[in-house]
Amino acid sequence: MGMAADSEFHVLAVDDSIIDRKLIERLLKTSSYQVTTVDSGSKALEFLGLHEDDRIHQNTPSVSPNNHQWRLQEVEVNLVITDYCMPGMTGYDLLKKIKESSSLKNIPVVIMSSENVPSRISRCLEEGAEEFFLKPVRLSDLSKLRPHLLKTKSKDHCKEQVDEKPAFPSPKQEGKEEQQQSKNNKRKAMEEGVSPERTRPRPNGITSMV
Repeated sequence: MGMAADSEFHVLAVDDSIIDRKLIERLLKTSSYQVTTVDSGSKALEFLGLHEDDRIHQNTPSVSPNNHQWRLQEVEVNLVITDYCMPGMTGYDLLKKIKESSSLKNIPVVIMSSENVPSRISRCLEEGAEEFFLKPVRLSDLSKLRPHLLKTKSKDHCKEQVDEKPAFPSPKQEGKEEQQQSKNNKRKAMEEGVSPERTRPRPNGITSMV
């Protein structure tokens, strides 16, 4: 049951080392997650649909031509797990760009590193990282991902409910409906030849002659 539920989640793994990238991909698939792997922060941003301004005008593309199909697929990413030390854009830089984006900031980000540097760990967590894993990443580490994925799904569900229109009319709408109903009643009484004032009971002092 848990495996079927986890297969709904899509994880984007980022690592410049092909060995580490294959390892994290295998561990994620063993945990029944859908996985996409890229070898740089810039490719991760392109997959997420966010482009670096300083790369847009360059003649050399930041990703291979085959990767342009990603944008057309519009695959939803539920979590990003990235290496800290990478050439060009570090995992910390990637984390900052994701959290600075209004459309991506709710995606959980997990940082991996082979170096246990407390100041580095603190900086990433303060910037918004959900977890900081030390390499080699183990299967037990990935069990910590599920709560963050479920939390994100819960937020999306609540947002959908808020965006929906209320099923019941508001008090203001109910008041308007009551006023309209009162007008309709008066109009009906007038059409029948009896005004609201004439429907009052006659005084007791008046009697009819037989």
